[in-house]
Amino acid sequence: MVLILLVRDYIDRMLHDIPGMKVLVLDPQTVGMLSVVYSQSDLLKKEVFLVETMDNASSSRESMAHLKAVYFLRPSADNVQKLRRHLAMPRFAEYHLFFSNILKIQQIQILADSDEQEVVQQVQEFYADFCAIDSYHFTLNIQNNHMYMLPTVVDPPGMRSFCDRAVDGIASVFLALKRRPVIRYQRTSDVAKKIAQETARLMYEQESGLFDFRRTENSSLLLVIDRRDDPVTPLLNQWTYQAMVHELIGIENNKVDLRGYANVPKDQQEVVLSSVQDDFFRANMFENFGDLGMNIKRMVDDFQHLSKSSLNLQSIGDMAKFVSNYPEYRKTHGNVTKHVALVSEMSRIVEERRLMLVSQTEQELACTSGQAAAFEAVTSLLNNESVSDIDRLRLVMLYALRYEKESPVQLMQLFNKLASSSAKYKSGLVQFLLKQAGVDKRTGDLYGNRDLLNIARNMARGLKGVENVYTQHQPLIVQTMEGIVKGRLRDVDYPLVGNHFQQGRPQDVVIFIVGGTTYEEARSVALYNAANPGVRFFLGGSVVLNSKRFLEDLGEAHRISKSSTTI
Repeated sequence: MVLILLVRDYIDRMLHDIPGMKVLVLDPQTVGMLSVVYSQSDLLKKEVFLVETMDNASSSRESMAHLKAVYFLRPSADNVQKLRRHLAMPRFAEYHLFFSNILKIQQIQILADSDEQEVVQQVQEFYADFCAIDSYHFTLNIQNNHMYMLPTVVDPPGMRSFCDRAVDGIASVFLALKRRPVIRYQRTSDVAKKIAQETARLMYEQESGLFDFRRTENSSLLLVIDRRDDPVTPLLNQWTYQAMVHELIGIENNKVDLRGYANVPKDQQEVVLSSVQDDFFRANMFENFGDLGMNIKRMVDDFQHLSKSSLNLQSIGDMAKFVSNYPEYRKTHGNVTKHVALVSEMSRIVEERRLMLVSQTEQELACTSGQAAAFEAVTSLLNNESVSDIDRLRLVMLYALRYEKESPVQLMQLFNKLASSSAKYKSGLVQFLLKQAGVDKRTGDLYGNRDLLNIARNMARGLKGVENVYTQHQPLIVQTMEGIVKGRLRDVDYPLVGNHFQQGRPQDVVIFIVGGTTYEEARSVALYNAANPGVRFFLGGSVVLNSKRFLEDLGEAHRISKSSTTI
């Protein structure tokens, strides 16, 4: 629970040290940061009786002198200006100000000048400027995520904002971990280089005193890489629980919105999937769909047994025991209903979109070579009217990424077929993907066919066979982690920033993917950590992708590049 506990500890300290009834004031970003680690009941235990957003607090004139205000905000210029107005006309007895990252001297001065009525009791920096969605996985939820695919000249302010947010988030993670890392980046990515260099400038020059954790120098590593080095992972259908929910339905800050689905019970239309609050989810989040079904059946059977025993109340003692266990009974009932609703909905989508058929071909495109058979399989699925437009597009993209050099004529046939069979297909999108993330742009050995060691590993895997045809794909990040642990990450591909060198194997490694992470990669990181106790990997990115979000970002970058005169 490493990242989750770090953020929870900050929130605990923030609320515990201020006695009495409190109102918690958040901005849209800190709402997400807090909600993934803290529940409503946790807040009530800390005597927080009201939660407001900055905008609501700005529009309200109601005096609440009986409450103490705890503000938890990102240190943005906009938030400081709003806070200035709040302090000019204070509604609360006391103001305790906590910021999720480093405050500038000028911002502190503005706040001091605004506190004419001396209601501010404290101003502190608590470094939680990221969403800790799992123990080793964090996201920054950057809105304009498509920016990483565009040259800086297209939108300099947009690129500046994107890079600044990435640097802030990365810095906050290392301040929370109390580490100053050696920094490396992917050589072929301008945006990864920019973020790595600006992070180094912040840590080693502008705020070097803040990052001076002497005992841990050289024991940690930051590696900044680009999503376009592995465009395959976000294009694949997923078959493990957490990744599958995000791919087929969508998860945002650990919440799943089921309001648009017909057969979902009313009390389950927005559910939380949290490894902190839900024991069943924690135990099954990385399980494949088949095993998950068996485990849900076992949970339902256990609950039915519990329900039957609750009907057999024969004495006052039995009743007292049932009443004392009732909250746990209600919680179990809610959990069973939630997981059954999710799995039922996903089963319906899998059947409706013929995803088992589609996914088998996707996995073969990602994991095995054989151009002629692949072309035949993709063509057959493009002709199948049961296959949805988004699945057709993903299949052609996966084929194009693998065989762009081998079969240009057949690739053109697939482009034409896709255009004629999918009304929504925007012409040129697959070609734009190849321009962004084709073989000439990539650093890593995506298909395991460049490096002798990877070729041998793939042959061994092929001879052994695979346990499950739907989960045989391994994200490129697995190779990257192995390269770091074994000291095989080449300096020419992943240069160091500045003159800071790694002394031996790092203990803590943050891999930041510009353009976004996936839950499949987060699973690989968690499993790798469990199997290799000597090193801790953390995965972070600008957003958490599913194929829909990846294609939306690609489409937006394509649209802008077509209309821009600077490209």
